[in-house]
Parts: sequence; C-alpha cells; structure tokens
Amino acid sequence: MSQRVKDKVALVMGAGSIGPGWGNGKAAAVRYAREGARVFAVDIQESAAQETRQLIEAEGGQCIAFQTDVSQAAEVDACVASCVGQFGRIDILHNNVGLFATGGVEDVTEAEWDHLFAVNVKSMYLTCKACLPQMVRQRRGAIVNISAIAAMRHVGYSCISYAAGKAAVNQLTRSIAVDYAQRGIRANTILPGLIHTPLVEHFLGEEYAGDVQKMIERRRQIIPMKHFGDAWDVAAAALFLASDEARYITGAELVVDGGVTCSVA
Repeated sequence: MSQRVKDKVALVMGAGSIGPGWGNGKAAAVRYAREGARVFAVDIQESAAQETRQLIEAEGGQCIAFQTDVSQAAEVDACVASCVGQFGRIDILHNNVGLFATGGVEDVTEAEWDHLFAVNVKSMYLTCKACLPQMVRQRRGAIVNISAIAAMRHVGYSCISYAAGKAAVNQLTRSIAVDYAQRGIRANTILPGLIHTPLVEHFLGEEYAGDVQKMIERRRQIIPMKHFGDAWDVAAAALFLASDEARYITGAELVVDGGVTCSVA
C-alpha cells in the first residue's frame, strides 16, 4: 500500500456488516487503515464495529470501535466528540449507513418512508453537521457520502423511498461542497451500482424467495461487464476521493457500476 491517507483520521459511519463477508463500510474502514489512516469505526451494532476494529488491528492498524444510532442527533454528537477527543481531529467523514427497501408509492407506508429517510438522509445531515465545525477549524476535510445509481435511474424494480432518499443525499452533498469549498473542505458522492454485499443478499434475497444464486444471475445479466462489483471497488473509489489525489474534486458523483447507467435508459 502507498499510504495515501497517512496520519489522517477517518470517521467511518456504518463500518460494520449486516452479515458474513465484506460490506461497503467495513471494506472502506479497512482500506483507509491499510493506507495509513487511524480509523474511528462506528456502527449501530457494537459487535459489528468491534469486528472491523479487530480486522484492522490484526493488520497493525489503529482503530477505535464505537456504537451509535446515526439517526439520533445526541448520539451523533457524542460519537463525533469522542472521535475528536481520542484522535484530535477528523480528516475524513465516510457516510455509509443506509437501508434498502423495495416498493412503489402505493406500497410504502408513511412510517416506512419516514424511517428510511431518517436512516438514509437525516443521518448524513446529522453527521455532516456535527463534523463540519471541526473540519472548519482544521481548514481541511473530506466528506464521502455513499449514494446509489437508483438516485439517477430506475433500476428495473420499484424502490421509491430508497431512490428518493439517495437523490436527496446527492443534493445534500452538492450543497455542502459549494458552501464549504472556500474553507478547505471537499464533499463528494459515490454511486454504487450492482455491488455484491451481505446487505444486498439480505434484502434482495427475499425478493427471490431466498434463491440468492437466481438473484445474482439475473442481476449479473444487466451489467455490461457481466460481473458484479464488490465492496473493495467502492472502497477504492472512496479512498481516492478522500485522499489528496482528489484535492481539486468536490461536488462530484462518482459512479461505480460496471457500465449499468450507460446502458439502461
């Protein structure tokens, strides 16, 4: 590894995984650590955050695990304060927390809509709001928010609340990018496509009556490259945007989808 974020502090929200394997947040946390960052790994499940911490420490990296519900302002504020208290700064805020839900307008209940927006959108507003004052004091910082291609395109099935929430994440990030551009802070969005992660298996597997292999094959056919991306592809994109290599990039939306959005109208 080339130590592309050496001596930086990366606060990774959603650094665990919903099941065995590599989720986007877990892979990003480990990749930041491999490239020299000290990682503050946050997850709603303490055991998931601790697993990421153990993986990082086993490779000689430095990581603190922290349990937080990022949809709750008081918990987010306490989390950010703890990160600053223990590491002294926040150079990278990586927002990976998100729920997935299928269904059209008539299928989604008001409670389901509100819950998804609280987790997928409000959480990013809260974490950015809590971290930005520290980044302003430092005169530098990089925010990486994880969105999805569903924010740009219909993906072949209805997921109205998820798509609308991810579109909101895109505009939230653009606005922050412009508002803080003169204060040394960059904000960018990653839009993953059909990425094979434990979260995808957990939610979409239900749509295929538990036949995960059937789901994989049908989704694979949509991708021009004819193979899935994985969490490491998303982590590589995040590392680039968080590093000084992307020092002149802000307000961008980096699509990581194997060409899907080029081929689907």
